[in-house]
Amino acid sequence: MFPLIEDFYTLQGEGFHTGKAAYFLRLGGCDIGCYWCDSKISWQADFHKLISVEEVVEKAISYPAKSIVVTGGEPLTYDLNELCKSLKNNGIKTFIETSGSYELTGTWDWICLSPKKNAPPKEPILQKANELKVIIYEDSDYEWAEKYAKLVNKDCLLYLQPEWSRHKKITPEIVEYIKKDPKWKISIQAHKFMKIP
Repeated sequence: MFPLIEDFYTLQGEGFHTGKAAYFLRLGGCDIGCYWCDSKISWQADFHKLISVEEVVEKAISYPAKSIVVTGGEPLTYDLNELCKSLKNNGIKTFIETSGSYELTGTWDWICLSPKKNAPPKEPILQKANELKVIIYEDSDYEWAEKYAKLVNKDCLLYLQPEWSRHKKITPEIVEYIKKDPKWKISIQAHKFMKIP
């Protein structure tokens, strides 16, 4: 059983898979406490109703995309092995968005690592991440991004994403940064511009 904040079928709005349809599962519980967090409702796990693995799988298989994005909160607060096993047994592709601050559990088709300064990622996930997505809120975040760009595996895609409340100011800065250092790409929260969940 997992604490469920919300679940919905929509288009992915950030990073490499932007524009693809997927079933989203947002789990409650996060002890990282980023001050700019856009889902602070996720911090307290016990505020949310529980959902079973069986319910998640039933919903996931009901949608045409046959893929799930597990996010939070911090989803790796929980052991996700049984969830992933059941999803895989039903032909569902698995995607996770995580800070990497907890041990990696589950079997994933795509790992989006979004490291946070308050709780840096554990070393093993750095070699497994498919995508590094660093949120840029202030100038020091670029140094943080460069640190982890050197630590992830050589095939990991590198993204800088403006923090939403400051995107009008930060986006032009990121554009200029990437023009000087094109190993990076920009990720924008397209779902917020489109006003979809």
